[in-house]
Amino acid sequence: MKLTGRDAAAYLKKPHPSYAGLLIFGADPMRVATQRQAVIASLVGPQGEEEMRLTRMNGAELRRDPAMLNDALKAQGFFPGHRVAFVEDASEGLSKALGAALEDWQPGDAQIVVTAGQLTTKSALRKVFEGHPAAVAIGIYDDPPTRGDIEASLVENGLTVPNRDVMDAIMALGSTLEPGDFRQTLEKLSLYKWGDDTPLTTDDIAACAPQGAEVDIDDILDVVTFGRPDQLGPALRNLYAQGVTPVTLCIGATRHFRRLHVVASDPGGPGSGVGKLRPPVYGPRRDKIARQAGSWGRDRLEKALTALTDTDLQLRSASTAPQLALMERTLIRLAMMGKR
Repeated sequence: MKLTGRDAAAYLKKPHPSYAGLLIFGADPMRVATQRQAVIASLVGPQGEEEMRLTRMNGAELRRDPAMLNDALKAQGFFPGHRVAFVEDASEGLSKALGAALEDWQPGDAQIVVTAGQLTTKSALRKVFEGHPAAVAIGIYDDPPTRGDIEASLVENGLTVPNRDVMDAIMALGSTLEPGDFRQTLEKLSLYKWGDDTPLTTDDIAACAPQGAEVDIDDILDVVTFGRPDQLGPALRNLYAQGVTPVTLCIGATRHFRRLHVVASDPGGPGSGVGKLRPPVYGPRRDKIARQAGSWGRDRLEKALTALTDTDLQLRSASTAPQLALMERTLIRLAMMGKR
């Protein structure tokens, strides 16, 4: 079966121990690895690998010796407890072998956990897991963690959920850092506050946050389209520090707002319009674009495109006005427009 959204998040936090298999796929190897690590830890526990209840193999090894997986599924260990056969970096060429293993799976066998890169909806590997009644396929996309995800992570690290200003600062970190870096930052923050019962402050966040956290243009556009002008300044400073120019940012923003305008202008509504985008978009990103287009509406998007066009002309002209300030002013105006 295929799981998305809240159902997928809930399953990754608490995977079903009696299921035959789980496929985790996505374009970002770090995000996929983070989720896979948590799933396997939940299934076999902290001593699973030491007790030989976890068998690892990569896709290349399994292609050379397909019997490896069946041996791992049926093998009985010396220690009691749930067992997992983990296949890393699976490719489409393993779909038949994995499909046969799932069909041959019996209660008491090890559970199959498979990771893969980005897979299309027509992927044979996805169809193997999505079509099996006791298997799950979950796509991991590049969206930042939600407030609920961050609050749960804070609690897991022994930290109290802070007030709004501090939470906004943590969410800004979550939207700019890679998942592994963000997790390490929260662990560092937990150690920093060890034995200190005072509430978290923005100074605590600044002391533990990595310097020069990388952001990309999509992060800036999310801040603008969702109407969060208070988060714009730090994100822009990090983006410019990486060498991105105001002209490049303006081009990217114009392209994004044109896409939203196409979606919002569709007679069938944003849900229909987003399906006609080329190249197509999938998963949470598709839902996000439809939500942004529906929230802004065609008229406001046209005003935004006018403002960006005017700014682009100024940036490319002989004007002596500071380009950074021109672009930031435009983005602040757009963020305030998106806040209404």
